[in-house]
Amino acid sequence: MNNTTKKSGNPMGWFAGASILFSLVVGILIFNFIMGNAMNFENGDVLKGHPVNILGIIHRGGFIVPLLVAVNITVLLIVIERFITLSNASGKGSASSFIRRVMELLSGGRIDDAIAACDKQKGSLANVVRSGLTRYKLAKVDNKLTHDEKKAAIEKELEEATTLELPMLSKNLIIISTCASIGTLIGLIGTVFGMIRAFAALANTGAPDTAALATGISEALVNTAFGIIASTIAIVAYNYFSNRIDSLTYSMDEAGYSIVSDFQSHHNA
Repeated sequence: MNNTTKKSGNPMGWFAGASILFSLVVGILIFNFIMGNAMNFENGDVLKGHPVNILGIIHRGGFIVPLLVAVNITVLLIVIERFITLSNASGKGSASSFIRRVMELLSGGRIDDAIAACDKQKGSLANVVRSGLTRYKLAKVDNKLTHDEKKAAIEKELEEATTLELPMLSKNLIIISTCASIGTLIGLIGTVFGMIRAFAALANTGAPDTAALATGISEALVNTAFGIIASTIAIVAYNYFSNRIDSLTYSMDEAGYSIVSDFQSHHNA
């Protein structure tokens, strides 16, 4: 098995942890210094002044807001990382055109040219195909194995190469799916706390104050809005990346089947 495949199957676990930590820090900074800027409140009073713009209203959402900001930033960072990774995994050109080109070269007996095409294409798909072609090349000149043993060796090499590439393709998707689940929940927690504060304030005044109630509700619902935004982005991203991974996996299986079939038809005992 080639070293490229082994290397690409090695997950970079540090990125997820660093993204979450970075997002938390940025979320706190945005909450305190941008949303909590005195310019966003009447008379520059952050604690008691009424918000004069959307940033001030969001700041009134409370301590849940920086968590929701962190969730949104985390989702965006992971989405960018996954997009770049899966784009690289697909290789430089069209996957279908690449497989078609490799099979044309293989059918013409030009295995070395097919391997060179894999080196040019690069990516996870090319790594898997290259592993299969390398084993194919060795099996042709190996007189110690039977035809069935050679075929089994090629299939095993393709299976092992695919197994090494798949973790890299699906890495960090669990974070996106988790953010999709907890984004709305965290937002609802913030909303509940905000509603409790709003109605408690009305109870303390002794008289209904519709303006205060409306302000409190709007501030509380900010948390729900942030949570829904995070969950929506995460769900769309998760489904998109899952579809791309399925397409890449299908291409790997298609290429593997084509390589084994070619060996079966051209080198049958």
